Amino acid sequence: MNGALFQGSWKITTIMGIPIRIHFSWLIVFGLITWSLSTYYFPKAAPELPAASYWIKGAIAAFLLFASVAFHELAHSYIAKKYRISIISITLFIFGGVAQMKGEPPHPKAEFRIAIAGPLSSFFLSGLFFLLYINTVGAGTKALFSYLAQLNFILGTFNLIPGFPMDGGRVLRSIIWKRTKDYFYATRKASSFGQKIALFFIFFGLFSIFTGFPGGLWLMLIGWFLYTAAQASYQQATLQETLSGIKVKDIMVRDIVTLSSSIAIDEAVDSYFLRYGYGGFPVVEDGKFLGIITLKEVKDVPREDWGKVKVSDVLVPHNKKWEVSPEVDTMKALELMINEDKGRLVVTEKDSIIGLITRNGIARYVQIMGR
Repeated sequence: MNGALFQGSWKITTIMGIPIRIHFSWLIVFGLITWSLSTYYFPKAAPELPAASYWIKGAIAAFLLFASVAFHELAHSYIAKKYRISIISITLFIFGGVAQMKGEPPHPKAEFRIAIAGPLSSFFLSGLFFLLYINTVGAGTKALFSYLAQLNFILGTFNLIPGFPMDGGRVLRSIIWKRTKDYFYATRKASSFGQKIALFFIFFGLFSIFTGFPGGLWLMLIGWFLYTAAQASYQQATLQETLSGIKVKDIMVRDIVTLSSSIAIDEAVDSYFLRYGYGGFPVVEDGKFLGIITLKEVKDVPREDWGKVKVSDVLVPHNKKWEVSPEVDTMKALELMINEDKGRLVVTEKDSIIGLITRNGIARYVQIMGR
């Protein structure tokens, strides 16, 4: 869920040290909610008000709804920070919001408390808006608070559905985790159940479309999103379990093939890329490591210039942050590759290069050793 979601979003503010971002899809839903409230809900709830008032209240309601979603995610984040789990950002998008946490809960109790904090915060807001509703006189304002009270109650209840990675699914994982003492098993079980819940949404949504029941398409979209997220969580758990306890030294390539920085691209392609089939090579000159050249850099050079352009002209200069120790966990190395968008890292020991670890190498290991 994390990759594509955070593309196409931008930061709007920071709360509790956490960047709050909105995805472009949020603007679409904001417009749809404002339109539907101002043309259907408010005219029916308060017919005596002028048309401009409907649009103003519709925009306010849409804004407060997404503020409620942000409050929901901040509740998760507040408890997570109590357990020293860093929060990278909170992103509001078409299906609500998501807090991107750096790390997993340390134990089942932490998982339960972090997960349940969101729905409880929504129920709190629902009660708050209900109190405002019963203590307000104007029909338009009462309709506004009534809408927000109902939506927050629905938000809290919906998130308690045990479909991982929803809050209810995380509560389920915490229960299974506590009983079995196995985090990876609990994650796989909760993710598998989450996929079944998602399929129910998809098929019920499809059934609703054919029977004329409202909201069928929306249910299918939510189901598809949940299924994708649950599947990704299942794969992540399998990956983490397979790589648990595996060090970089257990997977790294020890026999390194290096390129000279002075050779031309055509020689690098013919004598190295085609011969060995690797996606990248370390580049050295006089025993000094200069950087790495990959197929990406080669493809950026026009074919007719391969004989004139040298490896030194296109290599990616080395950066110390792209080095790892052989004793580092492979999962940490993989996370570094993903964060830095690198296909390989240099393995160093006492300032000397002793190997390379690559995404393809990790993928092969997982394919052979995984369940």
